[in-house]
Amino acid sequence: MKRTYIKFRCSIYEKKLLKKRAARAGISLSEYCRSSAFGNSVIERLTKEQLECYKTLVKYKNNFTSIGNMFKKRNPRLAQEVADLAEVIRTHLYTFKK
Repeated sequence: MKRTYIKFRCSIYEKKLLKKRAARAGISLSEYCRSSAFGNSVIERLTKEQLECYKTLVKYKNNFTSIGNMFKKRNPRLAQEVADLAEVIRTHLYTFKK
């Protein structure tokens, strides 16, 4: 249980920015400040639009991987192009996690 507190001064702009970042991460301002002070990375939650894009990219990546697997024996060059595209999509998916 937390019973003591620390105060620090900041500008109005800094306070608004801290509150906004905490809200985007889905945590309280206090928790955000504590996490930041201890050097922990605070990950912001995805917006609804970002979540939909992420889900769509996951589907595309899976579909391209399947297509690549189907063409492996018939056309190796096409299979490689599809695999490369799936890798590019996978790389973009990892940027969502940061």
